[in-house]
Amino acid sequence: MGRALDIQLWDVSESPTAAERARRLVPLLKALADERRLTLMLLLADRPRSVRELTEATGMAQTLVSHHLTPLREQGLIVAEPKGRSNIYSLCCDALVQPVQLLATLAALTPGASPECADGTAEGHPASGPTRP
Repeated sequence: MGRALDIQLWDVSESPTAAERARRLVPLLKALADERRLTLMLLLADRPRSVRELTEATGMAQTLVSHHLTPLREQGLIVAEPKGRSNIYSLCCDALVQPVQLLATLAALTPGASPECADGTAEGHPASGPTRP
């Protein structure tokens, strides 16, 4: 997890419009917005895994793991490669580029944004613990 990423921000002055970009990104972000799906994505970030391995790692039932993998596959966030009688799931890094670019662009364009916002040290940020009154 210690790798730095070189992320090209979106040029917000170019088309498509902000509304069009938002329309395209909503399904991806919805697929990622579920805690169980995000858990599966984090496990797949470590290495490709089968449904059985994901079931063992999460404690979820096999049907629930399969249920949560479906929207991730539909959005192209993961891919399945047949191996014997099962599939091996892995991340599709290309599909993750758009949401990452969006979030990086929002962070960079936020008026008055400080570097602490990006590294999680800003007061009130969940990574910095509870806020003081």
